Amino acid sequence: MAGVVIIFDFDKTIIDCDSDNWVIDDLGATKTFDELLKTMPWNTAIDLMMKELHSQGKSIEDISNSLKSAPIYANNISTIKSAYALGCELKILSDANLFFIETILKHHELMGYFSKIITNPGFVDEEGKLRISPYHDFNISSHGCNLCPPNMCKGIIMEKIRASYLSKGKKKFIYLGDGKGDYCPCLKLSEEDYVMPRKNFPLYDLICADTKALRAEVHEWSNAEDQEKVLLKLIQKLRSIDHEEETNQVFSMDCKFHIIPVSGHEILPQALPVPH
Repeated sequence: MAGVVIIFDFDKTIIDCDSDNWVIDDLGATKTFDELLKTMPWNTAIDLMMKELHSQGKSIEDISNSLKSAPIYANNISTIKSAYALGCELKILSDANLFFIETILKHHELMGYFSKIITNPGFVDEEGKLRISPYHDFNISSHGCNLCPPNMCKGIIMEKIRASYLSKGKKKFIYLGDGKGDYCPCLKLSEEDYVMPRKNFPLYDLICADTKALRAEVHEWSNAEDQEKVLLKLIQKLRSIDHEEETNQVFSMDCKFHIIPVSGHEILPQALPVPH
């Protein structure tokens, strides 16, 4: 399925939790984080919380070990592997951060299945401390989207992803997500694309509130097992469509008569297919 690009959100889509909250709760800093959120954006608060955790003596290893215990189910893992084996290109578009995502994917040996991870930068600085930065530096300029948080507009990113495939032939996109920030990229998809919102989560509620806003076809899912069934069924549907289009192309070829001379004479015309 070289013509199918599957884009996964990460938190509550690939893993069954919010990775930021998981680390903060696991390392005992929930109260401090809740206080920070009253005065600043989420992404800024996460960066300050990493500084706070380090000041309390927590190490990179402590943060990594916490991430490795984040819940991810066998069906989530087999979904990724099956979609990849069927020839789909997989990407992650997440408002988490690169350090958190890569730590979890490496732990479960899933890094190699994704062609690209698009998220907020997360890196260990020269002092051995984890720093989290915004994808869009809103201290310099605003991305201008009132649907998305200041640090990341997934809609703008989705437009860039789609534009990057214009010269690579026809592509169909499947987007899986759960949160409010996943709504904007879904609005950028076409009638030939698909959205898989997690049922009874913010993305699903936003779609249900205005069912005509999206052009893409919607297929809901509830849990890891359900996600696997729905996605693989969609991929199979797209495989059938591709096969039918190829078959129709073969049988819709025009015929053109060609005269074949034999020993100075001509025989009856033979029909040779000439494709469009």
